[in-house]
Amino acid sequence: MTSDQMADVAAARTRVVTGNDPSKWANKLPVRDRITLLLDPGSWVEDGLLANAEVPGFPADGVLTGVGTIDGRQVAVIAHDFAVKAGSWGELTCEKQIRILERADRDLLPVFYLVDSAGGRLTDQMGFFPGRRGASKIFQLQVMLSGRVPQICSLHGPSAAGGAYMPAFCDWVGMVKGNASMYLASPRVAEKVTGERTTLEEMGGAVMHATVSGCADEVFNQDWEVIAASRLLISYLPNSWSSAPPAAPPRPPEVEQWPQDLIPADPNRAYDVLTVITRLVDAGSFFEIKARWATEMVTGLARLQGQVVGIVANQPSVRSGAIFVDSADKASRFISMCDAFNIPLVFLQDVPGFMVGVAVEKQGIIRHGAKMIAAMASADVPKFSVILRKAYAAGFYAMCAPGFEPRATLALPTGSIGPMVASASVNAVYANKIAAIADPDERAAFVAARTAEQEADQNLLHMGSELVVDAVVEPTELRSELCRRLAAAAGWSRVAGHRHHLISPV
Repeated sequence: MTSDQMADVAAARTRVVTGNDPSKWANKLPVRDRITLLLDPGSWVEDGLLANAEVPGFPADGVLTGVGTIDGRQVAVIAHDFAVKAGSWGELTCEKQIRILERADRDLLPVFYLVDSAGGRLTDQMGFFPGRRGASKIFQLQVMLSGRVPQICSLHGPSAAGGAYMPAFCDWVGMVKGNASMYLASPRVAEKVTGERTTLEEMGGAVMHATVSGCADEVFNQDWEVIAASRLLISYLPNSWSSAPPAAPPRPPEVEQWPQDLIPADPNRAYDVLTVITRLVDAGSFFEIKARWATEMVTGLARLQGQVVGIVANQPSVRSGAIFVDSADKASRFISMCDAFNIPLVFLQDVPGFMVGVAVEKQGIIRHGAKMIAAMASADVPKFSVILRKAYAAGFYAMCAPGFEPRATLALPTGSIGPMVASASVNAVYANKIAAIADPDERAAFVAARTAEQEADQNLLHMGSELVVDAVVEPTELRSELCRRLAAAAGWSRVAGHRHHLISPV
């Protein structure tokens, strides 16, 4: 290589590292600053730095790809550069992303996506759209990686058109409020096609996706916050399906005192299940997932004596903790992620059942409930079920009833298990008999007697005698009981060879 050629290469490298017009990063961190925050200092190794370097204005062709480390663990990175043609994808942009995903598949590396892209580059549509190494190959690789390695997305700007599926195929998506958006068509295109007038924030903004569609897991105010959350999340996840989640030094729970009325005996009284979770898990370890969506169900990662567990809990303070269409989907996706990455599951039950009525039946509550039950039933990881209070109807099944082989079914003294609350069961079974009793006192006495009979069947001593529950535990002993049972299950292994995978309800 001549000295002039060397100079050309050096100049091209400088242009790439310097980047395009800094004004395009208004209210955003430049892409290289994002990578600096994500990775351990000095660990970034970049590929394809000179992609499209012979064309002015296309540094790295709008995407940075490479590997680095987070707390010493090697990861793969895709980071879009919005200052280069709005982070749009051309032929080489796709090729760079495909190559790093192929390496992640080969080397079993977790993948971090720092997404900020307006979608396909229409001036290069033959490059990004129809071919074997175009955008469809990226999505094919993401699907192939799903359940093999963690895929974590921080969404800093737009994720438009077909490119919106890149976050959708990830295990977790954090969005920056005011900057991030996901949409298949812009408001302008939507108006042309449907006549509907809307705004980008209403149709694809961070808050909408975190609260309504469920496509986002959390909303953040600034770029650095979502990157920090991404780094924290990977500390709960293994490098791949073939390894265990990393342990951490054990810590006592955030709150150790357990007030007598923390879980009210009255099954109709609300309380916040997060007050129970903070008394069970290691202090500061609960990483809630989809906290703003389908809030009648709480899901998240936590630690028990330093070991990672997944928590699936009904939330009695929201719609009585009943399971709706969205909360069934929320639970099934979370359960599947935990099972993929070898994370034991703890179910905290306080559920009146699945929601009933015309509206939810039209939405497909049976189909969505079946999806949750299928995910839970097919999970090989150790499962533990805790009856906090009520465990009624098919909600008891979906939250890991004994028939689904939890390692243990534990109950607090406030627990009650049955097809429905005793008073409702009496009214269902004896409706005609009750209606035929004319005397009010006689009717009340009959109902009280039948209710006592039903409650006797739901009595925890009876449930323990019939091996429905393995132990009735005082609230103050629940954490230590779970820790001992988790330790006893440490040598678990997967059921091998019985099938490839289930055909999940749609």
